[in-house]
Amino acid sequence: MDGWNLYQTLADMVLITHVMLVAFVVLGLVVIILGNLRHWAWVNNLWFRLAHVSTIGVVVAEAWLGVVCPLTLLESWLRQQAGTGGYQGGFIEHWLQSVLYYSAPEWMFVTLYTLFGLLVVATFWWFPPRFKRH
Repeated sequence: MDGWNLYQTLADMVLITHVMLVAFVVLGLVVIILGNLRHWAWVNNLWFRLAHVSTIGVVVAEAWLGVVCPLTLLESWLRQQAGTGGYQGGFIEHWLQSVLYYSAPEWMFVTLYTLFGLLVVATFWWFPPRFKRH
């Protein structure tokens, strides 16, 4: 009989956090562009925009440096501790392969991350963040 496993629960929490960060980066860009087209002032909040560009900046830096995301390493380690085993490669690659049965060379992911990061940076020029003035 399988019981509750702390490591499995922690690994699942790391996975959820990871998915939320991916959603923040991808949906954040959609919200920034759509929000500016609809004149939503809050999408240009400086802290929101800095958090967004910083998050994709870390992803791009990891890709260029060939570093596996620390969240991927932590989740894999926790799954190994839980006895379920980890996975090889990066978070995105693993889940894309699992969900979409898609395999791509590493350079393709580096290119996609870089292009997406450049698009996020371009939104700073197209829709500059605003300081909230009192």
